[in-house]
Amino acid sequence: MGLFTGKTLLITGGTGSFGNAVLNRFLRTDIGEIRIFSRDEKKQDDMRHEFQAKMPEVADKIKFYIGDVRDLASVKNAMHGVDYIFHAAALKQVPSCEFFPIEAVKTNVLGTENVLTAAIEAGVKNVVCLSTDKAAYPVNAMGTSKAMMEKVIVAKSRTVSPEKTKICCTRYGNVMCSRGSVIPLWIDQIRAGNPITITDPNMTRFIMSLDEAVDLVLFAFEHGESGDILVQKAPACTIKTQAEAVCELFGGDKEKIKIIGIRHGEKMYETLLTNEECAGAIDMGNFYRVPCDKRGLNYDKFFNSGDTERNPLTEFNSNNTALLTVQETKAKIAALQYIQDELKKMER
Repeated sequence: MGLFTGKTLLITGGTGSFGNAVLNRFLRTDIGEIRIFSRDEKKQDDMRHEFQAKMPEVADKIKFYIGDVRDLASVKNAMHGVDYIFHAAALKQVPSCEFFPIEAVKTNVLGTENVLTAAIEAGVKNVVCLSTDKAAYPVNAMGTSKAMMEKVIVAKSRTVSPEKTKICCTRYGNVMCSRGSVIPLWIDQIRAGNPITITDPNMTRFIMSLDEAVDLVLFAFEHGESGDILVQKAPACTIKTQAEAVCELFGGDKEKIKIIGIRHGEKMYETLLTNEECAGAIDMGNFYRVPCDKRGLNYDKFFNSGDTERNPLTEFNSNNTALLTVQETKAKIAALQYIQDELKKMER
């Protein structure tokens, strides 16, 4: 973690699942300070007490800032002395964004603009913003707002020298057992003796752990260039496969899985890399890098010349990636600390 030695890291939306994962990964390293910026004082207080109890020797590295990314002044208030930012604040629930799309715009689009404006003004060295597979070919308000967020990020990267402030974006799929995700709901349903509910058994989703989400952000931090969108080559599975894996782990009845239908704004499969992005994407092994289009608004010079060669890459989605079996999915889920803790509760 030499890049973070003595540095100050700000995490927007820091009380969420991603912020907790970063604290667990970084707090015992030689990082100087981690600032948690969010609007919920209750979650901040809970986090404060949790880390004071489990990491008392380093908990004083955490500093809490009450504020809202929608309010530029409150963002600026937390920005002094910050070296790096992980921008995770967002409205993420698909159905709620469908009903309140302007709220998604205020947080996901305008909030990102505020964070980047404040970061550039304060001379922050490196900003990594977190996006979602729902931003690729978006069909819902959440995905559309995140797609616009990505456009803001790329546009902002063109306005500032990368030597002053480097701005990158990561795009990833469903993070298992993150706040509001489906696996904790299924565990509760099994414990209550109820059948677990799924939307559509054939729906596919990328799956990754919180640690893998942090790994992607760190990869973007270290290897991304300003304006890049970084994508991890994640595996996927059907919703039925994931549900059956959870049933096997927690003693649920696979024969009684209840299909309730697709919710507002949901897709049958998600895309991490579009066909259009493939034209300029770079394969980096476990990751794809989508560089910023550096051309200006003057397209006259492209009428007579241009690059006619196309990258052989094609759309990367949750239907054409590696689809895990029930046993493979079960092993991936069982490796999560959250799942291990929940299984221990059942043994008591």
